[in-house]
Amino acid sequence: MIRLSALAGAAAILAAPVAAQTNVSFIMDWAWQGPQAFALMARNEGCFADGGVNITLDRGFGSGRTPVELATGTYQMGLGDLNPTIRFRAENPDSDVIATAILFAGTPMVAVVRADSGIETPADLEGRTLAAPDFDAGRQLFPVFGAAAGFDHTTVNWMSVSPELREPMLVRGEVDGITGFVTSSVPSLEALGLGRDDLRIFYYADYGAELVSTSVLTTRAFAEANPEVVATVTRCMIRGVQLADADPDGAIAALVAHESLTDPVVERERWQITIDDMLRTDLVVAEGISTVDMDFLQRSIASVEDAYGLENTLRAEDIFDASFLPPAEDRMLLSE
Repeated sequence: MIRLSALAGAAAILAAPVAAQTNVSFIMDWAWQGPQAFALMARNEGCFADGGVNITLDRGFGSGRTPVELATGTYQMGLGDLNPTIRFRAENPDSDVIATAILFAGTPMVAVVRADSGIETPADLEGRTLAAPDFDAGRQLFPVFGAAAGFDHTTVNWMSVSPELREPMLVRGEVDGITGFVTSSVPSLEALGLGRDDLRIFYYADYGAELVSTSVLTTRAFAEANPEVVATVTRCMIRGVQLADADPDGAIAALVAHESLTDPVVERERWQITIDDMLRTDLVVAEGISTVDMDFLQRSIASVEDAYGLENTLRAEDIFDASFLPPAEDRMLLSE
């Protein structure tokens, strides 16, 4: 005979409430490509759900758009290159967008021209026509590149285009060059028939532009009202990067499952470029993801403010809050 006490105990277990899940709307920095696949790995592993977060991951439209979406309350958290957020904060002193983690320390920003264009140096871009979306981080930070490389960026003519038109316009010779992330533009150009030997790529960092990169963003108001939620999302995004770094093919498989039209070869290349050029800096390999040199970040802030003629008012600690990070031992890369 089954004891009544056992039945009562089983009923109590079945009746136990499921832990409450907090809904979080999260905007990515760009379309679903290789460099964004890490977020899917974290979600698929159950990291967010296990931490009490029901996250909605939406594609983005450029890092310059993320702080706007957060400031207006359209999204609660997001991903974006930190430099457009620095500009946004400097131009909007009342805004409170902050970074809770800097996932990729190396900057992917580039200007790309055809090798047969006659453009040999950044100075040759003066008077030329470049194409990029308005919210493209490479376009928004072009003045920083100009200042670092020593040319007059104000002489450059811009065509505002949708993301899907940018690379085809360069292939067809309709513009002299484009700006963007090396992870986005170069693989796309290769897929359209322009290999690296057909291109001249100007990396902003090679000319002295001191810029950090992809960060987890939110508003201070949301973070203060929901500290555990923000800590969970921050931790899980770092976890996703760890997983995708350790298993790049698994990351692309997650991407293909999410976006059926994904070209796995192209996206695998994008993610490998991200790993090599943006993620695995000496500091990150030694001390873990989102180990930040605050002096470098302060110089990065100053370079953005100076390039736009803004007062040097932002402090590194105003825009990066490390209090939501997991311990350093939980931020180490999983593979050598």
